Amino acid sequence: MQLTMEGIVLRSYKSAEDRVLHILTGEQGVLTAFANGAQRTRSKLASATELLCYGSFVLFHHRDRYVVDKADSNRIFFGIRGDIEKLALACYLAQLADEICPHGVEAAEHLRLMLNTLHYIENEKRPRSQLKALFELRMLTLSGFMPNLVACRECAAFEAEDMRFFPASGDLLCGGCLGKASALESGMRLSPGVLAAMRHIIYAANDKLFAFSLSEQGLNQLSRIAEAYLQYQVERTFTALEFYRGLAEIP
Repeated sequence: MQLTMEGIVLRSYKSAEDRVLHILTGEQGVLTAFANGAQRTRSKLASATELLCYGSFVLFHHRDRYVVDKADSNRIFFGIRGDIEKLALACYLAQLADEICPHGVEAAEHLRLMLNTLHYIENEKRPRSQLKALFELRMLTLSGFMPNLVACRECAAFEAEDMRFFPASGDLLCGGCLGKASALESGMRLSPGVLAAMRHIIYAANDKLFAFSLSEQGLNQLSRIAEAYLQYQVERTFTALEFYRGLAEIP
């Protein structure tokens, strides 16, 4: 059966003269496809099967195996490829998406988030720390790891002078209810602005998602909290993240 899908290459690695691809598509989520001969210098598949290439793929599907018959690139994100720090961040986002995006089911929202975030990175329309945290929290939410940021889990307070986020459980406690947390729980204090930003990332409509701002201090706090929550939920490290942290001098 022959299928035509648009998607972005999250992973591309060599297998002799071929490439094995992990492609995030709107129709089938992440799928693995084989691009025969793509490593050859004159291959027509070479450019469209590179990492982070967004394109149109004609795939032959047989017995759970996808083979790329044809591939045309729609966008290659040259502005990211020419900057090592941007590229490291983009590769981390690709590794994260490859890890937690669904396989074999519709994932149009995941694909939209990936493409929009890369667009903002390429054009430097938002601070990278903001885009990183936004992508982490929104992608986790889309993939079934949505934190509960509506209110304090004990008294249902929407706002309080002291609000704490617990990365292990993904919920909130106000200062008055901190005594009800177990000894094993560790909370992270949230400023009102950071809490509002987290709620925006989780609940905002797609066309409003990137429309918020924070101070540098707020972005640093948001970045730490988003990454802590990610680590608790995914329970693994990412090589591209460690590389990006070194380049960006993130403690």
